Amino acid sequence: MQLKASVPEVLDLFKAIQTTRGSIFEMLRMNVQEEVGNYISKLLGAELSHFLGRERYEHGSTDGNYRNGGYERKFCLKGIGEVTVRVPRDRHGEFKTEVMPRSQRYETAIAEDLTLLYLTGISTRSLALLSKRLIGRKLSAEEVSKANRELTEAVEQWRNRDLSREAVKYLIIDGVNFAMRLGKKIERVPILAVVGIREDGTRLVLGLQSGDKESAANWREFFKDLKCRGLDGSKILLGIMDGLPALEKVFIEEFSNAKTQRCQVHVVRNVLAKVPRSQKQAVADDIRSIFYATSKSKALEFFETFRQRWEKDLPSAVKCLEQSLDSCLTFFSFPSEEWLSLRTTNIIERLNKEFRRRTKTMEIVAGENACYRLLAFISLKMELSWRANRVGKIKPGLPSLKKITQNS
Repeated sequence: MQLKASVPEVLDLFKAIQTTRGSIFEMLRMNVQEEVGNYISKLLGAELSHFLGRERYEHGSTDGNYRNGGYERKFCLKGIGEVTVRVPRDRHGEFKTEVMPRSQRYETAIAEDLTLLYLTGISTRSLALLSKRLIGRKLSAEEVSKANRELTEAVEQWRNRDLSREAVKYLIIDGVNFAMRLGKKIERVPILAVVGIREDGTRLVLGLQSGDKESAANWREFFKDLKCRGLDGSKILLGIMDGLPALEKVFIEEFSNAKTQRCQVHVVRNVLAKVPRSQKQAVADDIRSIFYATSKSKALEFFETFRQRWEKDLPSAVKCLEQSLDSCLTFFSFPSEEWLSLRTTNIIERLNKEFRRRTKTMEIVAGENACYRLLAFISLKMELSWRANRVGKIKPGLPSLKKITQNS
C-alpha cells in the first residue's frame, strides 16, 4: 500500500509538531517505557522457566511446582524512568528473581547517582523533591538516605585503611564542630582531622575521628590509632597545630623525633585581640616582619624591636606573642622552600572550610556515619586538587595579615 500526502497536509503536520513538541516527546517516552517493561517481563518469564526446568505448557518433573500467575510492580531505570513489570510466581513460592530483587525499586546506577548528588551538596529533602524530574519516580527523603547509607562500609574501610606505605614527614592537626543529631538530641560534635605531608610534598587526609578537640586524651588516642594503622611515627618530623598546650605535649610524646609549629594565624589573632582597633594595623605589620624574616636570628631581632615599641602601651599583646614565639618560629629548622606551607594550618583550614560549606545547607548532620560519608568525599576531592600544588613547590609570596586585622 502506498501512502500519499499533499503539501498542505505535510505543512499541517509540521505545525502540529511545533505546537505539541513536548507532548510528542512525552508519548515517545511512554512508548519506550512500555516496551522496556514488556522486555523485562519476558526476561523474568525466561528466568522462571530456567528455575522450573521447563517452558510454559511443557511437562517436566513431578515435583508439583509450576507457574502460578504473577503480579505487577514498578521499577525505575536510569534514563528511562518508571516501568511496569509483571513478575511471575511459582506455586511453591520458591522463585526469587535475580534480575530485579524484590526489595529493590530502582537500579543500582540510580542509587549511585543519588549518592553522588547528595555528596556534592544537594540535601536529601531537595533530592526527594527533584526525584520525579531526575529519575522519573518520586522518592522519599528516607529512600535517598538509605541509598547514601550503603556507602558507610566503604567509608569505614577508607578511614581505617593501612598507612604503612605512606612516607609521611609532617602532620597538620585541627578539629571542626558539627551540629549533629544523636538520638533525639541535637549536639555540637567535634571531628578531629589530620592531614599528612609526604616526603615528595603531596598531601593526604590520614584520619577523621569524632572526639573533643580540646582534650589531650582524645588526641593521644587519635595519634595511637594512626600508628596502629601503620603510620611510622619515627619519620614524623613536624606537627603544625593551633595553640592548645596539652596537644603539643601529647604530640611530642607520641612522635618523639618531631617538633611542633604553632599556627601563626592563630597567634596573630590572639595578639590582635588585645590591641585597640586604631593600632591593629601597625601591630600586625610589625608581627609580619617577625614571622617573614629571612632567618630565625633576624626574626628574634625584629621581636626585640617589637617589644621596645609596644611593651609600654600594649604589655598584654607583647606577652601573648612572646609566650608563643619559639613555637611560631620552628619552621626555620626546615628547608626554606617549605616555609610558606609550614607557618600555618592553612592547608587543613581549607579542608575544614569545605567541610563547613558542604554541611551549611544541611543545618544538621544526621549522625556520625553520615558526617563521615560527607567528610570522606570532601577529603578525596581535596586530595585531587592538592596533587598539582605540592608543598615546597609553591610560588613564593607573602600572605597579607590585612584580613586578620579587619576581622579582629
